[in-house]
Amino acid sequence: MTNEKSAVISWQDFSVEISREQFNELIYPLVKRSLLTCRRALKDANVESEEVQAVVMVGGSTRVPYVREQVGEFFGKTPLTSIDPDKVVALGAAIQADILVGNKTDSDMLLLDVVPLSLGIETMGGLVEKIIPRNTTIPVARAQEFTTFKDGQTAMTVHVLQGERELVDDCRSLGRFTLRGIPPMAAGAAHIRVTYQVDADGLLSVTAMEKSTKVQASIQIKPSYGLTDEEVTAMIKSSFDNAQEDLQARELAEQRVEADRVIESVIVALQADGAELLSTDEFHHIETVLKQLMDVKQGSDRDAIAQGIKALDTATQEFAARRMNASINKALTGKNLSDIENP
Repeated sequence: MTNEKSAVISWQDFSVEISREQFNELIYPLVKRSLLTCRRALKDANVESEEVQAVVMVGGSTRVPYVREQVGEFFGKTPLTSIDPDKVVALGAAIQADILVGNKTDSDMLLLDVVPLSLGIETMGGLVEKIIPRNTTIPVARAQEFTTFKDGQTAMTVHVLQGERELVDDCRSLGRFTLRGIPPMAAGAAHIRVTYQVDADGLLSVTAMEKSTKVQASIQIKPSYGLTDEEVTAMIKSSFDNAQEDLQARELAEQRVEADRVIESVIVALQADGAELLSTDEFHHIETVLKQLMDVKQGSDRDAIAQGIKALDTATQEFAARRMNASINKALTGKNLSDIENP
């Protein structure tokens, strides 16, 4: 069907003639899938189709006029067909090999390896924070800062993950290690810098360092070990298919984490200063609103959790102000103006 308007297909005693229009209709789903892959590639590269300078056809199927026509419409330009599509990949590989062995050092052609799947870390609520996004060229190093969730926390487990989904359960676990020796501080006060580094051989090194003490721990992983091309493709496809559900699940998990943080801080404050700074009615009112948030947090209504957090914040504003005043008074007790000006 490359040049002819119809073709006769014979098998044993069966024979049928297929016109070009019928053939185009039969292959349309395959062509559509191929163009969808092109669209994803452009999105990953953050490039518009109009920015592509030229399109080279690869593979014997690209000889089909309908394929060339659809590709031309998609990219807005006539595809290049002067090179034999059965040989173009081999020619490109030969050119790249020639560059890699040191020939043609002035060549501006360069084939770059990339990270096939995003590399991330588990955060509170079973969420994945991506550190190195998919299709980032290697070698690469990226760092991000995290903090503690609980008061007095002295250790942190770093869970290294691979994949495109938003939740830990939907991604591939690559390994874990624990950073110990974090100075006991209030929740959120410690600063832990986590660095992901992928070398030219694809080896991933992950290091976590507490910034004030410089204490650190690390792990080395081969992210691609045991992972086939088909599995990579399936994981990427799954992220597209479940994008909306994943976003909703992430937003719900984030609200639950925020609710846990608020609940924890209010409980600690009540235990420390509630009896001294609050009347019985005020104490019971905060407890009631606190329990309401604890109950609604168990559900799956993101907006209801957000409203519960807001209600608890409103209920504790006066209490927070009293705690602040009490703390200032305690710090200033027994001191005169000169002590404050010249500590």
